[in-house]
Amino acid sequence: MALYRRYRPETFAEVIGQTHVTEPLRHALANNRVNHAYLFSGPRGCGKTTSARILARALNCEQAPVADPCGECQSCRDLARGGPGSIDVIEIDAASHGGVDDARDLRERAFFAPVNSRYKVYIIDEAHMVSNQGFNALLKLVEEPPPHLKFIFATTEPEKVIGTIRSRTHHYPFRLVPPKVLTTYLEELGRTEGVTLEATALPLVVRAGGGSVRDTLSVLDQLISGAGDDGVTYDLAAALLGYTPDSLLDEVVDAFAAGDGGAVFAAVDKVVETGQDPRRFAEDLLQRLRDLVIVANVPDAISIGLIDIPGDRAERIENQASRFGRAELTRAADVVSAGLTELRGATAPRLLLELVCARILLPGADATPDGIQARLDRIERRLAMAGDTSQPTTPAPAPSAAAAPAPAPASPAPTSEPAPTPTPAATPSPAPTPATPPPAAAPAQTVREAEPTPTPTPGTVGVADVRRLWPQILDKVRGLRRFTWVMLSQNAQVHSLEGNTLTIGLVNAGARDSFARSGSDGVLGTALTDVLGGTWRVEAIVDPSAAGGATPPDGPAERPSHAASEPPAPQAPPQGAAPEAPTASAPPVPSRPERASADAIAAARATLREDSARPEAYDPDRHARADDPAMDNDGLSHEELLSRTLGAQVISEIPHD
Repeated sequence: MALYRRYRPETFAEVIGQTHVTEPLRHALANNRVNHAYLFSGPRGCGKTTSARILARALNCEQAPVADPCGECQSCRDLARGGPGSIDVIEIDAASHGGVDDARDLRERAFFAPVNSRYKVYIIDEAHMVSNQGFNALLKLVEEPPPHLKFIFATTEPEKVIGTIRSRTHHYPFRLVPPKVLTTYLEELGRTEGVTLEATALPLVVRAGGGSVRDTLSVLDQLISGAGDDGVTYDLAAALLGYTPDSLLDEVVDAFAAGDGGAVFAAVDKVVETGQDPRRFAEDLLQRLRDLVIVANVPDAISIGLIDIPGDRAERIENQASRFGRAELTRAADVVSAGLTELRGATAPRLLLELVCARILLPGADATPDGIQARLDRIERRLAMAGDTSQPTTPAPAPSAAAAPAPAPASPAPTSEPAPTPTPAATPSPAPTPATPPPAAAPAQTVREAEPTPTPTPGTVGVADVRRLWPQILDKVRGLRRFTWVMLSQNAQVHSLEGNTLTIGLVNAGARDSFARSGSDGVLGTALTDVLGGTWRVEAIVDPSAAGGATPPDGPAERPSHAASEPPAPQAPPQGAAPEAPTASAPPVPSRPERASADAIAAARATLREDSARPEAYDPDRHARADDPAMDNDGLSHEELLSRTLGAQVISEIPHD
């Protein structure tokens, strides 16, 4: 027997979620003030027919008037859950007996007295299917029935019952059962059945039931039938009911927060390739956005029960909500809601779903007030990030180009006559030379270790925010030091973020060592401070997946793609190749590729170590001139620059012509 039949309530106390109906009926039964006709309306599976049977059972109980049937008398046993039924309680399906002839037949039989019970009760299910002629044939009987006759009409569409019938009944509207009440009921039922129900699976079952007890129990019955030793798990419920897994929804929401269109469309492709319904995916995404909107507007929504989310997902939802503005979330939910209407009956659901995602990613293309407010949200969040992470009393990790002349007013100028304080600041003074650095011009790494490092507010700046703003950070680095910009744009990527420590992945150990020795971490830290605010610490690790990027516009000539994959062993030069003639300022280039000698490499690295150990202040302008061959090469060739800066040796070149 199905679950919804095995657990059909036998008393009003067992009916869940309908106290606004069951309590007045119990009081009417106990006070013996029962009307001759009732109209029970509401969605399917909410207990209308069940309550009608309980009402008939209580009316004919031998202990009546009583609020709940005793369950012991013959009438109560006949009308019990597995009982044979009573001849005096007649259920009529109006879907197949709603004509005028059926109504006339009922009218003729209604005047006969009950056989064994106190009342003859007619339960007319699906009453909205009775025709107008049938209702008119019953009108006089319903208006003035004999004392032993009771009518109970049950319908899902009370507006289709003609007004003359409705006006002669007591109308009790049934409602959908709240999710919390239904979840508690399912937990108790699982314990009774001895089946393990995973906490994360119950919301899916309740959602599939749509608030209908009968539909929910049917879904649960199906899941229990197909469950294994672990019981009803989240994976089983999501797969069988067709819902989008939480992991995929998290991936999409994180991609929207970071503005990562590639990840968003990859998730859409995953939805289609796995055979999921794009419309169901849009519904699940709208449900997730609804949760985020509530959390964004009510920070303690989860703790006070506004959202029914298991504890292990609560922190994840709060973190996602903190990465959006309220206007952004509302606009995204509106876009998905409108897209759901377009997806109904669409011939190309994937295309429409991708267009919905594109609208969410591009608030700048939305000229409506919602789109403008979404853009303002992004700007305010950026400003809030900078304001929360910055410390006014904490010095910057390294002096920038704009702050370099600042120590000049502090040094007393040897003048013969006194001058007011503003005078030295108004007169442009030359930048301090490396020979006499100001006291604050210590190496960037030393300054970072000596000063206290504030920790950004948790949840304010995430790794997704840094990745989204990475192009702006690189622009800042390019203005500070070209060498660092070339290394970061071609050989590096953002790896992770912990507090105020940003980890950069470089393509190999040589690039990592060069990044650390050249003070590029201080340059990147200064750029992060300019863009994000606060004080940042930069660490570099080896990450082979960081390879890639475009060659800088004024960088070295492009080389064939196979040059980087040549083995270190010496190989014969290509046929017909001739060595390039040496210049006066550059050593001759060998005619065939061979590795530099160990002594040359050691000498180059020693030079780098001596340069990096030199206690000079970090001056962006000076480093830009020294590290950018396009600005000042001191008469050195590109081979000497590569050898001196990177410890590299040019193997071969291809002429531009």
